[in-house]
This record gives sequence, structure tokens and C-alpha cells, in this order.
Amino acid sequence: MGLKIGIVGLPNVGKSTLFNALVKGSKAEAQNYPFCTIEPNIGIVEVPDERLAPLAEVSKSKKIVPTVIEFVDIAGLVRGASKGEGLGNQFLAHIRECDAIAMVVRFFQDDNITHVSGKISPVDDIEIIETELQLADIATIEKRQYNLDRDIKSGSKDALAEKTALNKIMKELFDGNNSREAELTSDELKLVKSLALMTMKPILYIANCSEEQLRSFSDDKFIPISAKIESDLNELDEGEKKEYLESLGISDTGINRLIIEAYKKLNLITYFTSGEPETRAWTVRNGAKAPEAAGVIHTDFEKGFIAAEVISWQDLFAQGGWTGARTHGLVRTEGKNYIFKDGDVALFKFNV
Repeated sequence: MGLKIGIVGLPNVGKSTLFNALVKGSKAEAQNYPFCTIEPNIGIVEVPDERLAPLAEVSKSKKIVPTVIEFVDIAGLVRGASKGEGLGNQFLAHIRECDAIAMVVRFFQDDNITHVSGKISPVDDIEIIETELQLADIATIEKRQYNLDRDIKSGSKDALAEKTALNKIMKELFDGNNSREAELTSDELKLVKSLALMTMKPILYIANCSEEQLRSFSDDKFIPISAKIESDLNELDEGEKKEYLESLGISDTGINRLIIEAYKKLNLITYFTSGEPETRAWTVRNGAKAPEAAGVIHTDFEKGFIAAEVISWQDLFAQGGWTGARTHGLVRTEGKNYIFKDGDVALFKFNV
């Protein structure tokens, strides 16, 4: 499944610098003026996974293919974006296409980089962005409700159910909350999904810090990252990178932490296919049954699913590959109701 995360924030908070650090070699504009990003910059980032190399080793794979995340660096938002201020309309349209939002909030002080509000205030920055997203969602729902009223008069039960769900969401929005805080049933969530409400999307709050702030950061609401440090790390080899992180008292890069948190927020897991041609990682939602997991590879796999041979990656590695694992009876044949687990390795059987 494709995973797309939109990087948002006020102008000059470090979005494009972070994007350049995420997407090595990217040359997104990162200048000291509002709206230096107009068209969104898009980059594909490999998801680091230490399980791939040992699997490829025992399978004698010719290549390794990690799963990826698509990051979108979206134009800076300002107060009034929901009414078209700044590049509001473009900004909102690009967010709708994303699976999740990574909101970059400026913590670092730098007199040479202007702040659109004239001061550094993370709380105010978040309020501006979330308010604009909430106002945009209210406008979307009001337009939808107008059409639903017509269908309700015609006796549509689905339209009535959808309007009931939207009323729950509107109450939260008018209270200054986000759509995702509304208590909706699974059926109601399906009814409103097509609206792609922005405040329904999972959100990751990123604190763009200075090196000094990064050393002592303790607010669990945020993922602390120094976009400048991440950019510097890209210039180092693996040994130098490890030494630099140790000197900062950090065990992993901010980018890796961001990717891990994104998977948690979106409730995703990784499974693998591994053989001589390649060892590959695949992303699927947590709780997916075998046919859905197979469908991530190709829709024909899901349609013609027969069974899956499944083993944990640890067992496959410990037994030195598929032959040893089968000899010790560790490869299971699972049917359509099997729920995939993170770290499973699978071979699918299907009808063409």
C-alpha cells in the first residue's frame, strides 16, 4: 500500500529543510521568505528495517527492496488559509491527498530567519494551523449536508445515517476539536471517508529544535528533530554518523523516529517476501487478513488467493532459510482468515 505524509507548517519553520534531510539529494527551496515552496516537493523515502539484510543473507537474495513512504513538502500555511489567504486553496488540496500530516512547529531561535507571526510560540502556531483545517472541514461538511438533505427527503436511509455522523463531527469542530475526536462507529467512519476530512487524518507533531534544545527536549506530544542536524548527518558516512549521534546523546536519527511514529499512528505493520530473486518489505494495515496482505503485492493475488505459507522472520533466519525451516516444521499453511503479524515472511498460493 502507498503511504503519503504531508509536511505542513507555517512559513519559515523548517519544512523544506526537513524535507531535504528526509529525501537525500533533494533540492527543495529552503529560503528565508514566506511561500518559497509553491508547488509541493515530493520525495520517496526508504523505510529502514534491520530485518531485511539477515533475511536476504539466508535466502541468498540478489537484491533488497525496502518499503517506502512518500513525503510531500506543502506550501506554508497562514491564518485565513481556509478562505484562500496565502496559498490556502493549494495547501488544503494537497493535504486532502495525504494519509497523514506531519506538522512542523518551530522551537529554534534564529534572528536571521523571520517568523511569520513575529515571535516563536509553538502553541500559537499549532492553533493557527488546526483552526484553519477545522474551518475548511466545516465548509466541506456544510456543502455535503446540503446535498444530503435532498436525499433524505427522498427517503434515503444511507443519507440520514451519514448526516447523523456528520452532525457528531460538526459538534466537535464547533467546540474547537478535530474530526478524529468524534465518537463514530465503524459504519459511520465508512460513510464519511470519501470527504477526506483533514482533521480526521492522523497527525504527527514535529518540534524543529536547535542542537541545545534537542539534548534536553522532554515534551511527549512532539517528535523532536533538528532539521539542520539531520541535514548534516546526510553528509557523513555510517561510522561518523554514529559518533555524531552519540555525542548528542541520541540513539537514532530524528528521521527514523518520525518513520516509526508514522507507522504507529497509521496502525501499519511490515511483512516480507524473501527468496533468491529478492527480499522485499511490504506495508499493510495492522489486522489485515491474508488475502488483503497478498493484495498489497498485486490485486490478482487477493482475488485468486488460495493459501499462504507463513513463518516469522526470526525463525526463517535461525534455520538458515526455507529448507531448514520446513525440515523443522516451522512453516505454517494459513488460509483466508489468518491475520498477518509484523515480521511475518510469506509465500502466497493463488489462482491466476
